[in-house]
Amino acid sequence: MKLALIGAGQRGRIYADYAFDHKRAEIAYLVEPDEGRKSSAAEKYGLDEAHVFNSTDAFYKLGKVCDAVIIATMDRQHYEHTMGALELGYDILLEKPISPVMQECLDIRNLAIKNKSKVMVCHVLRYTGFWSSIKNIVESGELGKVIDIQHNENIGNFHIAHSFVRGNWRNSDISSSLIMQKSCHDMDLLTWIARSRVKSVSSFGDLSYFKKENAPEGSAQRCIDCKVKDCRFDARKAYLPIAGNWPAAAISVDQSKTGLMKAIETGPYGRCVFHCDNNVCDHQVAIFEFENGIHASFNLSGFTNRMCRTIKIMCENGEIRGDDEKNEIEIIRFTSNGMQAPYIKKYQPDVMEGFHGGGDAGLMEHFLDMVEGKSDENLSAIETSIESHIMALAAEKSRVEHRTIDLSELR
Repeated sequence: MKLALIGAGQRGRIYADYAFDHKRAEIAYLVEPDEGRKSSAAEKYGLDEAHVFNSTDAFYKLGKVCDAVIIATMDRQHYEHTMGALELGYDILLEKPISPVMQECLDIRNLAIKNKSKVMVCHVLRYTGFWSSIKNIVESGELGKVIDIQHNENIGNFHIAHSFVRGNWRNSDISSSLIMQKSCHDMDLLTWIARSRVKSVSSFGDLSYFKKENAPEGSAQRCIDCKVKDCRFDARKAYLPIAGNWPAAAISVDQSKTGLMKAIETGPYGRCVFHCDNNVCDHQVAIFEFENGIHASFNLSGFTNRMCRTIKIMCENGEIRGDDEKNEIEIIRFTSNGMQAPYIKKYQPDVMEGFHGGGDAGLMEHFLDMVEGKSDENLSAIETSIESHIMALAAEKSRVEHRTIDLSELR
């Protein structure tokens, strides 16, 4: 099987490297404008200049030259790059979000259906042992019907500083809202578990901390010029001790101390977190009413030490509690009184290799099997994944307009 990689950043490399390293596919073409990332990926995949491009325009002029493409470019580039691939009849692995714009999501879906192209959106959590186990417990009916769900995305203080204050997704004008970019995963989990579309949503959130008025006295525009002592956001503390690992690996291809210091001194990741051009929320809450009567509350926050997702699903006859970082699921059956010890079952699902609790690997295995014709299963097909985007757009609309949104407005 031959694949083309469009966008050789962290996410694109994870998917392509998996296919290449496991000898499931040849990475036959590469599209990447950044010289450092382009050179690194081309060397890894053994590509000559004839198979490496700076833009999709040049690559698409070749026609359909491989079996499928991986599109892992920036959020607002997805539409152009995906529509071009669909016009050529490619099957596509598409990094989330599909697009920050609803009409663009619909256009992609409609063209995929028209051209009979398979599009798998990278909602990787559906492919993990942890979240598929949660889904299976709910589907088993052993605790009765779901009544209410509490779900938290704990972004992690260092993660929000890296990705959503200094990083690529800091500003909704050039990327997406926080709830779309980071939490369309979670919207997807909620609608998947509830087995229903959302009827209405109310949401509140703000950028409360990472802004100029909270900058400590003596702070500078860049960490290397700062006079503040013991700042946890000092870029040298954030990246130098973890060279070779994420998120240090995201700031420079050169992971030597010299390479990282150059990125800190000159690049966006060396900026003071209180003096950036960020505008996305650093916390947000949302309450969803599903068409089948289930209610769910969702909280995403950058003010957590751990980077994980936790969930509590309250059913007719018991509750399910889960922590995906610990890979722990707990089933508790209700008792007749407060003195009676409840029945509690605890277990840890199997975990595949790699990021997102094995979800990246699981996603790629499903995608490659689908392209090869070994399986028709597409858990995160474009038609299914759009629902999570409608939820995120509605939640952001509610937050900005300070009102409850009836999703029929968007549908």
